[in-house]
Amino acid sequence: MSSVRRALFIWWHACRLRLDLLLPSAAPLWLRALFLPALVLPHGPLSDGVRVRRLCERLGPIFVKFGQLLSTRPDLLSAEMAGELAQLQDNVPPFASAEFRRLLEAGLGGKIEQLFAQLDEQPLASASLAQVHGARLPDGAAVAVKVIRPGVEKIIERDLRLLQTLAALLDRLGPDGRRLRAPEIITDYRHTVTHELNLRYEAANAQKLRDNFRDNPLNYTPKVHWDYVRENILVSERIDGIPVTDIATIEAHGIDLKQLAETGVRIFFTQVFEHNFFHADMHPGNIFVSKTHRDPPQYICVDCAIIGSLTTAERLSVATMLRAVLRRDYRRAAEAQLRAGWVAQDTPVHQLEAEIRTVCEPIFARPLREISFAVLLVSLFKTARRFDMQMLPSLVLLEKTIFNIEGLGRQIYPELDLWATLAPLFETWSRRRYSLKTMRTMVREMGPQWWEQAREIAPLLQRGLQRLAAPPSPPAPVRRRSRWGGLLAMSAGVLAGLLLAPWLPGPPGLASMNFDQLGWAVLALLGLYVLVRR
Repeated sequence: MSSVRRALFIWWHACRLRLDLLLPSAAPLWLRALFLPALVLPHGPLSDGVRVRRLCERLGPIFVKFGQLLSTRPDLLSAEMAGELAQLQDNVPPFASAEFRRLLEAGLGGKIEQLFAQLDEQPLASASLAQVHGARLPDGAAVAVKVIRPGVEKIIERDLRLLQTLAALLDRLGPDGRRLRAPEIITDYRHTVTHELNLRYEAANAQKLRDNFRDNPLNYTPKVHWDYVRENILVSERIDGIPVTDIATIEAHGIDLKQLAETGVRIFFTQVFEHNFFHADMHPGNIFVSKTHRDPPQYICVDCAIIGSLTTAERLSVATMLRAVLRRDYRRAAEAQLRAGWVAQDTPVHQLEAEIRTVCEPIFARPLREISFAVLLVSLFKTARRFDMQMLPSLVLLEKTIFNIEGLGRQIYPELDLWATLAPLFETWSRRRYSLKTMRTMVREMGPQWWEQAREIAPLLQRGLQRLAAPPSPPAPVRRRSRWGGLLAMSAGVLAGLLLAPWLPGPPGLASMNFDQLGWAVLALLGLYVLVRR
């Protein structure tokens, strides 16, 4: 389907679902005119969120994935809209198993019979970007084989161009349109999808997550078989876990739900604040529970394409801000946002403190266990946006992960007290960060780098001190060039030309010139030369 036909397809379905009802009041007349056919169509008692969700479902897998991304941005959307988009399911019909085998043979450079002892015909999962089949390696190891869908790159590029055009139009619809930051969201989506199309990234992420929890039984990441990894192919250990939403089966295996929910929170905290490398796509389809680890329970994480990481300053700022808010120390929370550079540096701290208090006090009026940690964090970032905060991609991923973790935890155990679980973790992490052991480790790791920097700085500092200590040197005499000097130089050149002209051998082309002509030519050249040199 060409881009023009695709655009018409999107426009027609937008009219059928009466998306004109979502246009802001300041929308220009030409944009409203695009939806004229919609005026004769019934719109029914559908909410805004349902209309957008159904549009994404009708437009196909790329828009479904985009809707899933939007559902993690409640700071930009209404709660109703975000909730509806969160219901989008990334299930698409599988492509033919013969094509799957062909892509495997082309990528791995061999016949299926040589590469695998067994390859299942029916897929384990079929998503918008890739398809997964079960298999066994020649040594008998059970594996999951993931292959990127053929031709999906062209489809993504076409739809991304259309989304960029729509985002640019939306950004011009006045304050309501700009508030959604549509171009920023499309840029973030392009970055995310590009990484998901290269399975080498996912393999490297999975290996690092596996290494980070090598000595921690709370989380398990399947082993990557690197000999079978290509840009469009990923072969990893096949796991036998319980889907995290299958509460009945989890209970049947004797796993304590309260302990399981709290374990998920501890894993999140460890990944963000200890390892600084967190799984940023922890929706229920990517999380399983081990059947064999009951006390403590163990999570199994798959699909590691989207990973988040914060700078040291961002981690410290988030931790300081949340601890301060938990203690209702809003002044310190405001100062943490200012130090982090999340708001304009000329923001009066008392104004920011007042805004944070206005947002947080109604939330803390409820019992602590009923407070949504994710909603509170989003409210704090919304407050910062009123003071020109530019949302960083790393913080967007953190927001998304917190929403997933909290929603998952309360789905497993509705009475989960997230604050009671997180508060001691924050306190322990803060004490350990400034302990003597941590300082010694930092000096041991960073010492060589600091030493090299000091060696480079020392000579510069010495030269600077020498310049300050040296007596000021007298100013050099200024050599002035006057017009008279130029005229005198030219006159000297003329005189030298007159004197030397009789003895200058003329070239063959000048044999016909008389004495006066030759002399004046020579003196003019000499005079010009001397004048230019001056």
